[in-house]
Amino acid sequence: MNTLGTLRAMTLAGLLVASPFSIASVMAAPADVALLKTYLGSWKGKGKLVGKDSETVACKLNLSPGNGDKMNYEGRCALAGTNVTVAGTIQYNDAGRRYEAIMSTNVTFSGVAIGKRRGDAIVFDLREREKDADGNDLTVTAGITLRPAKIEVKFNVLFNDSGEKWAATVPFTK
Repeated sequence: MNTLGTLRAMTLAGLLVASPFSIASVMAAPADVALLKTYLGSWKGKGKLVGKDSETVACKLNLSPGNGDKMNYEGRCALAGTNVTVAGTIQYNDAGRRYEAIMSTNVTFSGVAIGKRRGDAIVFDLREREKDADGNDLTVTAGITLRPAKIEVKFNVLFNDSGEKWAATVPFTK
């Protein structure tokens, strides 16, 4: 995959990371588990990837019940002929008083996001520094906000050596 293709794939992966997800099994507060379950179902999103060029991003995300209090998720985003898939789990960690999400992708990007309640929303933040398949040094940041009947993903990629930036915002609805 060329550098642009790798960047697009990393960006799509980040968008789906942003689509929530956990690490260790712990006892969860019933209200927090109930809140997570309100997001079960199929979601669709469409947005723009902006960088040197702008392109439309189309995404699908499915959240389903997992083991215990966990939720499983699978997602896919398409951009300029590239498909990126992600999968993972999300849960509430009562001991840490936070939501935890873990994901893996088909483009070697993986990450863990920590989420906190803010009013009626759950907000996840992810920041990773990685090298892509072409050896480019990247800083990837994502913000995922879960609100009643809405998920919004904001994602940024910075090529640390060149300063090139890519950004996307994708709102999801059921």
